[in-house]
Amino acid sequence: MGENILEMRDITKVFPGVKALSNVNFKVKKGEIHCLVGENGAGKSTLMKVLSGVHPHGSYTGDIVYEGEVQKFKGIADSEAKGIAIIYQELALIPELTVYENIYFGHEIKRGRTIDWNETIVKASEMLKKVKLDVDPSMKVKELGVGKQQLIEIAKALSKNVKLLILDEPTASLNEDDSQNLLDLIKELKNQGVTCIMISHKLKEIIAIADTITVLRDGATICSLDVTERKIEEHEIIKHMVGREIDNIYPKREKKEFGEICFEAKNWSVYDQVKGREILHDVSLNVRKGEIIGIQGLMGAGRTEFALSVFGNTPGYKITNGEIELNGKTVHFKNPSEAIHAGIAYVSEDRKGNGLVLLQDIKYNISLANIKSLKNGLAINENEEIKIANEYKQSINIKAPSIEQKVGNLSGGNQQKVQIAKWLFAKPQVLILDEPTRGIDVGAKYEIYTIMNELVEQGMSIIMISSELPEVLGMSDRLYVMSEGKIMGELSAEEATEQKVMAMAVQS
Repeated sequence: MGENILEMRDITKVFPGVKALSNVNFKVKKGEIHCLVGENGAGKSTLMKVLSGVHPHGSYTGDIVYEGEVQKFKGIADSEAKGIAIIYQELALIPELTVYENIYFGHEIKRGRTIDWNETIVKASEMLKKVKLDVDPSMKVKELGVGKQQLIEIAKALSKNVKLLILDEPTASLNEDDSQNLLDLIKELKNQGVTCIMISHKLKEIIAIADTITVLRDGATICSLDVTERKIEEHEIIKHMVGREIDNIYPKREKKEFGEICFEAKNWSVYDQVKGREILHDVSLNVRKGEIIGIQGLMGAGRTEFALSVFGNTPGYKITNGEIELNGKTVHFKNPSEAIHAGIAYVSEDRKGNGLVLLQDIKYNISLANIKSLKNGLAINENEEIKIANEYKQSINIKAPSIEQKVGNLSGGNQQKVQIAKWLFAKPQVLILDEPTRGIDVGAKYEIYTIMNELVEQGMSIIMISSELPEVLGMSDRLYVMSEGKIMGELSAEEATEQKVMAMAVQS
């Protein structure tokens, strides 16, 4: 590592009503792994979109100096031509196409005017070897897991002779094994001379992999930390990110008072008619009033499938055995509307795809799950809708200019708060939170944990599904461990350790 491959000087980017970047300065050395961190809305992704040409030259002020020359990228094609590639958290692969078609999609290998498919397959196989992925290049992408799809995205970038690879939250949707494989690959790419910029909220990963860490806050550069010179601790990064000390990321509850069992699943078994197999086997668990229970397990353990099957028998799911009791009474929901009416709410792990209507505003999204309560005859009481939306905006601290703000323009943390507000407006007794802090920063996580504590102190029951083991251990009063659609064990908060949970999670 020596000279800078990239220097972004005094970058300022303004959207209507919002200054997303304010005179940001950002330098990356050739051949290093440079991690970019900050709270949601700090400007990380916007800065990378400026660099990659998504926000073209002329839509921002300041200079991009790449390989010693000022660049004026008009679009992604311009930056890719210079060897810059960006991989987003939401993968851009085409599920119905094969692996080799995806790798060379948009820059096909041609002989004359026709595509040379034989050469494409040969070259795609070479790219797969580079990312250490042993799959048949003729397989369709939809047949592969998320971890392998992420590697295919990187193979696609390498096929374009990438010099600077930008990864935006690359491990957000991966389990621990796939995450570690990806981090190892990034280190290998560094050894091959590829410079990497990685955006991530997972501070342990950042400390393990980074050569340099740059912190953005409120659209401005706060500092750059050289990890090669000294050991950087998590608390130091957090302080720079949020502008204050956070001693314990998992806030302590003022009081823990548990009531009677509010929700109970007994021998719950579910058959997936699409997959043609049973996906849940005799699942039994319960949660008391005022309690947070965690559900832990590796990817594919059946946690989300359990939540969806409870929340109204998702199409394709067939309940083959068992029952659900709510406040001591047996219930069965044919659809989510019945579950909502009974007092169960489900906050989806996929807030953008299933949880929110991104093109609509905050007000619309909050009222969506309980719109009937706002109806006055056939019309909606708009004054009441505005009042309710403003109350939730204030009570759970949704950071936005107004409730008229489009949800798609909010940061991930604030989108998640809108999704939670939507379900709180439905007045649930049992709130199922599926990956409640996925892809959001440490400050927003703390706020969501605080909201969770306040809700259970008011008597609500929370079932939290999370892939982040420290989160489950830090927030749960009890936790259940799942593997291959079965409950492998139950642990109290006092007896639960990472070792015990993982030992149960890998059982079959």
